[in-house]
Amino acid sequence: MEEIKFYTYSSCTSCRKTKKWLVKEDVNFKERHLFRETPTHKEMLELLSMTTEGMDELLAKRSQEYKKLNVDVDSMTLSEVVNLLIEHPRLLRRPILTDGKKLVVGYNESALKNLVKKKTSLASLVV
Repeated sequence: MEEIKFYTYSSCTSCRKTKKWLVKEDVNFKERHLFRETPTHKEMLELLSMTTEGMDELLAKRSQEYKKLNVDVDSMTLSEVVNLLIEHPRLLRRPILTDGKKLVVGYNESALKNLVKKKTSLASLVV
């Protein structure tokens, strides 16, 4: 069973709420600091492939960083956007959680329950 990857930033309120929920629910996860251990190009493409809304699901367009950069991501290629996100990880919405198949962005308790429920049901089949 694949462990949940939890991309987080300690100063982020949603990240702290999500971590508290994961610990309370006794969920096995691997925590990665989003800015010190930025997702690689390959990992970023994998995250994007799991989105339902594409780039908008991961990109924090209301962030100060995004406004400061003044870029038009709609005119950029996928590779250019991925490189931009790696170079400027503060452009990523957070937290980001994945089990390798599903993706949860931001604190969303029902989506987290769905991600965890899938894990629990798989574990109960193994027993």
